[in-house]
Amino acid sequence: MIIDRLTHFDRYTSLHPLFAIVKEFLDNHNLQELTEGKIILEEDNLTLTVSHTSPKSKEQARLEAHKRYIDIQIPISGTEIIGYMPTDSCEPQDIAYDTAKDIGFYENEADTFLYVRPDMFVIFFPQDAHAPAISDKSIKKIVIKVKVQEQ
Repeated sequence: MIIDRLTHFDRYTSLHPLFAIVKEFLDNHNLQELTEGKIILEEDNLTLTVSHTSPKSKEQARLEAHKRYIDIQIPISGTEIIGYMPTDSCEPQDIAYDTAKDIGFYENEADTFLYVRPDMFVIFFPQDAHAPAISDKSIKKIVIKVKVQEQ
């Protein structure tokens, strides 16, 4: 997991070849003006979704993780609290991992909470369970899905 300011995103472009495309998009678009919906930056490999969250308490937020895609999450309209816990410390739910949606959920409640402001981003890798959208109000946010590189 990585959390940092958007102005520092260039420091992470060497971690994945598609992060350079993400950086270019972030540099060339006013994030505040993006409308809700999905933008395909590279078919099957890189998508960006703009949406509004539903408010959740820390107790309501469920830890989730993804196997095929890395999440880059950027709140746009307010501070979002996101729970975090390494997946190897989590107990899977009875519900099986959903291959089609690339999502699995965990029984645990997060043990660490990140406060992510609109000038920040957080990157969650497959080993990072996260419980997003903790806030007392709806937040406009961007979720970028980056396909994991095959080893």
